[in-house]
Amino acid sequence: MNMDYDLFMTDMLRQARGEMVASGYEELTTPEAVDEAFKRPGTTLVMVNSVCGCAGGIARPAAAHAVHYDKRPTHLVTVFAGQDKEATAQARMHFGEDHLPSSPSFVLLKDGQAVAEIGRHEIEGHDPMSVITNIQALFEEYCEEV
Repeated sequence: MNMDYDLFMTDMLRQARGEMVASGYEELTTPEAVDEAFKRPGTTLVMVNSVCGCAGGIARPAAAHAVHYDKRPTHLVTVFAGQDKEATAQARMHFGEDHLPSSPSFVLLKDGQAVAEIGRHEIEGHDPMSVITNIQALFEEYCEEV
């Protein structure tokens, strides 16, 4: 059985991107889009997407379900590490000097400033419910009720 690797990867990337968009996240694919999105007032949850198994099996499901909570960020956005490299690098510049590049990961911004982060080490090897609980704890602390 021959499988065209490019076709497989294209399909996998389309699915990974589609899951985030279907969950209400705005894709940021350029540095300019990142800068514009991060200027918005309020809270912004940034999901740094990835093609790894922990992104597909844990982080993306957690991102989709965590937003079903009384307190939520004003904005939901995503950058795709390894795919939209310039946009991801620009986002990471905004995350601050203490930020260790990690994908998948979540960063919560308040008025454009990073206030909290959930790194890969808090995703990989954990179940989606524990990641949802961690994300919602950030919402509880930093976000307004909708």
